[in-house]
Amino acid sequence: MKIVVDINHPAHVHYFKNFIWEMEKRSHEVLITASEKEISFTLLSNYGFDFVNLGTYGNSVSKKFINIPSMDLKMYKAVKNFKPDIFLGFGSIRAAHVSRLMRKPCIAFDDTEHARWEHRLYVPVTDAILTPTCFKKDFGKKQIRYNGYTELAHLHPNYFTPNPAVLDEMELSKDDTFIILRFVSWSASHDVGQHGIKNKIELVRELEKYGRVFITSEGQLPKELEKYKIKVSPEKLHDLLYYASLYVGDGGTTGSEAAVLGTHAVFVSTIVSGYLYDEENYGLVDVFSDPKTGEEEGMKRALELLKDSNLKNDARKRRRKLLNDKIDVTAFMVWFIENYPESFEEIKENPEIQYRFRRGGKL
Repeated sequence: MKIVVDINHPAHVHYFKNFIWEMEKRSHEVLITASEKEISFTLLSNYGFDFVNLGTYGNSVSKKFINIPSMDLKMYKAVKNFKPDIFLGFGSIRAAHVSRLMRKPCIAFDDTEHARWEHRLYVPVTDAILTPTCFKKDFGKKQIRYNGYTELAHLHPNYFTPNPAVLDEMELSKDDTFIILRFVSWSASHDVGQHGIKNKIELVRELEKYGRVFITSEGQLPKELEKYKIKVSPEKLHDLLYYASLYVGDGGTTGSEAAVLGTHAVFVSTIVSGYLYDEENYGLVDVFSDPKTGEEEGMKRALELLKDSNLKNDARKRRRKLLNDKIDVTAFMVWFIENYPESFEEIKENPEIQYRFRRGGKL
């Protein structure tokens, strides 16, 4: 089978990496196409992936929409000689468009309910859309729901083992209290009019009374906060997140990653995806979405949690419960793609078959 995997965000590299490695082990051919956003190319290179550089959509919302046709064309030129059998992407507009042009199936993954414009542009020409069960939007007959999170594709214990060497690199020990902060850039089309943590400096000053603070940020940080930026290579962030005492931020993906790794997350944003509410039900995330009071309440909750000496142990116990409930998302992806389109019909008739991919399930 010849598979095109399209990457449009650094997180997508993590989502698809185990799938790609597994499919290549099974003698399938994979062509990776990628557009430039933050550290996407760095991650692909650090993991040893060859990829086709499609360039960038641009930084503003208007440029992103204007450049859709040209990015579609670049992707078509990149894949036409490969002669793919199937296209994969995470809400990929260009993969959907080019697959339709080439009369090949496109399988999309999605967990972002508020990406309305993206949905209008890719859903009508996509053959199947795989979303978590907690996803709050209905795409109709082409939607498949699985009991997991996108972040489990790379952080399920079947694939991820934390490396404590990152602690030495950061001059930390397993007993140290440290907090990871994530700030997003709010430049996506679905971010217009929304916000997260505004008073970053005050937040850092309050949190560092309890432990060391490390920041990962999409956008430019205030000069006073530059010294807090995480300096390890980006693929080591998950190791650091596993050992962290607490996560605080307006990045939903990183908040979910923290939760599935057993690190309590305080999420502050006016837009919230369904998976964060689901993780909140496990006691691993606190969501603060009120545009007026959310930031203040979030900070108060973070400081309250840092006073709890059992914070990390409690989060580890809750993580075990979560992992016992959810499926191995990568194993599910491999089965679904290898057996498509029969797999689509099979899981439509019997959604329970996904539970063969619960923890310990075989690829």
